[in-house]
Amino acid sequence: MCKSNRSKQNKRMNKNKKDVKIETQKASMMDEWPEPIVRVQSLAESNLSSLPDRYIKPVSQRPTMTEDAAPASINIPIIDLEGLFSEEGSSDDVIMAKISEACREWGFFQVVNHGVRPELMDAARENWREFFHLPVNAKETYSNSPRTYEGYGSRLGVQKGAILDWSDYYYLHHLPPHLKDFNKWPSSPPTIREVIDDYGKEVVQLCERIMRVLSSNLGLNEDKFQEAFGGKNIGACLRVNYYPKCPRPELALGLSSHSDPGGMTILLPDDQVFGLQVRKDNTWITVKPHPHAFIVNIGDQIQILSNSTYKSVEHRVIVNSEKERVSLAFFYNPKSDIPIQPLQELVSTHNPPLYPPMTFDQYRLFIRTQGPRGKSHVESHVSPR
Repeated sequence: MCKSNRSKQNKRMNKNKKDVKIETQKASMMDEWPEPIVRVQSLAESNLSSLPDRYIKPVSQRPTMTEDAAPASINIPIIDLEGLFSEEGSSDDVIMAKISEACREWGFFQVVNHGVRPELMDAARENWREFFHLPVNAKETYSNSPRTYEGYGSRLGVQKGAILDWSDYYYLHHLPPHLKDFNKWPSSPPTIREVIDDYGKEVVQLCERIMRVLSSNLGLNEDKFQEAFGGKNIGACLRVNYYPKCPRPELALGLSSHSDPGGMTILLPDDQVFGLQVRKDNTWITVKPHPHAFIVNIGDQIQILSNSTYKSVEHRVIVNSEKERVSLAFFYNPKSDIPIQPLQELVSTHNPPLYPPMTFDQYRLFIRTQGPRGKSHVESHVSPR
């Protein structure tokens, strides 16, 4: 790298550090939401005939434009993982090639025969459905704050006056162990803590398997991605999404367009009610979940590690006037204080690093302050040329 380019990059990195320091100071003061919290479920159950203005999206963001919708026959790839690793530990080349193509071309794929027990998947989703059907007072015991988001919530970001999404959620930590606090998990229904603990352990094992494939498919040691994430010292958390019935679904979104800021997401969808849409070539594709499949998507941190070989992709959630939806998004993230940057093995003079180093703690402050904003954060993070 020439001296002028190095100087530009150093200036950009120093500016990033300064901006992050300012945002960290802001974040330390985020003990309260900027406005009183209104539970979307309560609005939905009040028999509204119209949608409150706070939930009406700008025309350009509404899911009403037929010209940007894909034919119903199109779906994200479905990949059968059975036999991915034999007893000897050798991987199946065909399955690996399918995962490689999905990560490069789609950023999303579904997996079946993934090793997580189907009955545990069903129990996890239905326990959370029962939780969201509890009386309001029982749920408010776990009300969250913008400092960590842990608990029962109804908005992302602290921007005052923001147009809100039509959803409630529950956010909790699985890893690292010192953040895993069962007292912050719901105690009702009675089996929920045990079920979600078992569910998290099995999904972490699935994430570790996929991480080995992602590394190997780039010609790296199979443990390279995991090591870059912090080895066993990674972060893992769960966001359970509840999308109530919406009186005007053509005006609202359950979750605004965004790419996931973390490493990798394992989504357990509501297989009875479609809602997830993935952006592919400027077209919104409504994902049709396969029974007992997980939806896997690449997050910004893996896009950065791979120097943009693997893509994180914009996605959003539409809502329904007839049915509620429940989905579980399990986030597998780097250790929060490790700088994430393109792996040295993937950069050269002809393929320079696209991103300067930044920790995940620094990176996710964007979501913590502003809420979902498409792919604007990872794009703004690109190194100057």
